[in-house]
Amino acid sequence: MKMHINLATRDLDASVAFYRTLLVAEPAKHYADYALFVTNEPGLELALDLDPGSAVRDGAHYGVVVASSAEVDAAEARFRAAGYAVDVETDETCCYAVQNKVWATDPDGRRWETYYVLAETKERDNDGTSCCRTDAAAPESPRCCKT
Repeated sequence: MKMHINLATRDLDASVAFYRTLLVAEPAKHYADYALFVTNEPGLELALDLDPGSAVRDGAHYGVVVASSAEVDAAEARFRAAGYAVDVETDETCCYAVQNKVWATDPDGRRWETYYVLAETKERDNDGTSCCRTDAAAPESPRCCKT
């Protein structure tokens, strides 16, 4: 089984560069107004449609669950090498789990986390200040984040 997500983007080339970094994959299709990534890990078909007038208006975020903290570290290294700003959380409680994660923001403002769950917990978050509650790219990001 694969998930399919279709996202509008204002800058297709910038978005393709971001998703190459996030997914460690090349697009299966890439035209002037459309790109399609098809990956097995994660099982995903991600379509990007050029729409210069589009804007992200919701507070949604997206994530990729990985199998180890080493994979979180590798994602951080890829984002940094590609020049993307990142926020890093280590041993942070978020969404009833203790997690290690790295956040990056796509060219249209969508926040993506690459994370590994260290342990389940009965607490939602530490104190409501984890990066999962804020805009990871904002200068007022919480102190838990190491940029």
